[in-house]
Amino acid sequence: MAALTNQVDILGLIAARRARRPARPLAFLDELFRRLARCSGAEAGATEDLIWNVWMDHPHSAAARALDRATGDIAAQRYDIAETRLTLLLRQAPDFAEAWHKRAALYYLLGRDEECLRDIARTLELEPRHFAAMLHFAEILLTGGASDEARFAFHAALTVHPHLRRAREALSDKD
Repeated sequence: MAALTNQVDILGLIAARRARRPARPLAFLDELFRRLARCSGAEAGATEDLIWNVWMDHPHSAAARALDRATGDIAAQRYDIAETRLTLLLRQAPDFAEAWHKRAALYYLLGRDEECLRDIARTLELEPRHFAAMLHFAEILLTGGASDEARFAFHAALTVHPHLRRAREALSDKD
């Protein structure tokens, strides 16, 4: 029952994304999202990279370094180390949206959907425009057979980042 509650909660967070503000409002990030909505091609990729750079950054350089290390651990498939590093980081910086997302991504890779959903919800509470969190959520929904809800999450991710190939493919597969 907890998974269903998480799914309903996350769907609510996604539905309310336009009315909510990020926990760390940055005018520069707002401008990047506006640019992403109106650009095309290579500029979209470059703009997405800038958004990721902002998300990976933290006012405390030690937190940003810890996230970089955990990201490297995930890439190197040192999952236990990454999980430990991210859990410690989140104890020290509980409002660091990208740290929540990275741990959600780790749990997604490990098939630990309950924990992934919990961390996706926290990511979206802190950063309502987190398109990657929406994509992970949609993938979990698809796996669980909730195709209408997955379609909603894919569509929502596209309203934030109109150049997400995976979301476009998923929606065209459903048409």
